[in-house]
Amino acid sequence: MPGLSEVEAQARLVAEGFNELPTTGRRTPLRIALEVMREPMLALLLGGGAVYLLLGDLQEALILLAFATLSVGITIVQEARTERVLEALRDLTSPRALVIRDGEGKRIAGREVVRGDLVVLGEGDRVPADVLLIQSADLQTDESLLTGESVPVRKIAGKDGQLPAERRPGGDDLPFAFSGSLVVRGSGVGEVLATGPRSQIGAIGQSLSSMETEAPRLQRQTKRLVGIFALVGGAVSVLAVMLYGVLRGGWLDAVLAGIALGMSMLPEEFPMVLTIFMAMGAWRISQARVLTRRAAAIETLGSATVLCTDKTGTLTENRMTITELRTPDGKLLRLPDGSNEAMPAGFGELVELGMLASAEIPFDPMERAFHNLAQERVFGREESNSSDRKLVRTYGLRPDLLAMSNVWRSAAAGSNCRVAAKGSPEAIAALCRLSADRVASVKVSVNAMATEGLRVLGVARANHAGDKLPDKQTGFDFEFRGLVGLADPLRPGVPDAVRDCRAAGIRVIMITGDYPATARAIASEAGLDFSDVLTGEILKTLDEAALSARVKTTTVFARIMP
Repeated sequence: MPGLSEVEAQARLVAEGFNELPTTGRRTPLRIALEVMREPMLALLLGGGAVYLLLGDLQEALILLAFATLSVGITIVQEARTERVLEALRDLTSPRALVIRDGEGKRIAGREVVRGDLVVLGEGDRVPADVLLIQSADLQTDESLLTGESVPVRKIAGKDGQLPAERRPGGDDLPFAFSGSLVVRGSGVGEVLATGPRSQIGAIGQSLSSMETEAPRLQRQTKRLVGIFALVGGAVSVLAVMLYGVLRGGWLDAVLAGIALGMSMLPEEFPMVLTIFMAMGAWRISQARVLTRRAAAIETLGSATVLCTDKTGTLTENRMTITELRTPDGKLLRLPDGSNEAMPAGFGELVELGMLASAEIPFDPMERAFHNLAQERVFGREESNSSDRKLVRTYGLRPDLLAMSNVWRSAAAGSNCRVAAKGSPEAIAALCRLSADRVASVKVSVNAMATEGLRVLGVARANHAGDKLPDKQTGFDFEFRGLVGLADPLRPGVPDAVRDCRAAGIRVIMITGDYPATARAIASEAGLDFSDVLTGEILKTLDEAALSARVKTTTVFARIMP
């Protein structure tokens, strides 16, 4: 696979631009100051201060100008710091990519990847652009950035003439990997189809940037109020000047009297208090480590009545955790967070087997959950942590058998091997050749765990004598050892935050790309009403009137895609 030539790659880079999302440019302190001074309340303060200076009232002028300067200063410091942090985050999240050009592998900045490049993907890599996979070895990616689905999805190599008509994230066994997703297992090679704004994540960014931001309600009302005062004050001032000049004849004194009368009608204290309180609100938010690009957002937050939030990484911790274990004899163990007690007999082996069936250095969030729990509550017991254990062979996932197995050998066991397998309960049941009655029993347990919003994996073990290993994992004599339930746990402070929002008259809505059962479980834990869950498929079928009616009552939206 020679890939593009360096000359062709540079030509495409010039023609199509860098592989990065379009930005509006960094806002400098001067630009921020000019934007702030256009706000009506601040304009009123500055205008009032200038008029007092013209009238010679230095004390009043300095008071107004001091408050205006303080407000502008706080806003500039806060928003400029936010711009610096966002710029640093953009630099930090720009991935590097391994591409094949002129037949050789070359590591380049992600922004220099162009359409047609061959990108080599491995565990831990961030996919730099939308690609069509031409090679895939047990490849799985985390697309939660695009779909909100915290569980990785399987990828396969594309075949000519059999490519899906639609290229979009979400779903297993598709030949596309998308910009911004993370490779958590396996490896692959992909041909770049789209970069920058033409990628899936770029389309989302363009959609967001094209949305017109409406001025906050308070800002609109204050602008209207300032306009009314200015109009009335100006009219009264003109009338006073005309009457004074006609009746008394001193036109200079008439102008000064008219200005003084107009200024007396302006409520200087009102804009002063409002402006300072908004600036202090922005400062308080910054102390809570919240990035606010514009101080006017404080006004919007203050008048919010509906809060729409994502699930993965917002309500939840975006890390998979083992929460439930079930053994073949029907025993059940629910795992509380933070417990370091040793596992009861039988459950420890279940966790250890899950860890042994995982990668030695895992990126997959579910495999990391097995490793973490084994380190915390299994290792240290006899036979659990063999230092001389060596991985002999790995049997990866296949579309026709959603299970993987690792074969381990230790010096003490000689030529005997220990085999650990994990995968979908159906696949593990097939590997273990369970009877119909036992399969039905396993399904009952799986359904019970699924209704709790858990991701369910089956675990099995086998022993193998001799050096020759079977070509497929179906060649081992597996024994079913139980089920493992995993979940993305709720953040500790979420239920209290939901109660606070409800007490403040704010309706909280959860929007997720995850499955309805998982969405219901998280909504229940968070204290949200989950009686009516609206999925993306149903949402597509609703007309505008029906949709308007449903969104007024629905609190949980599931399987929502960008």
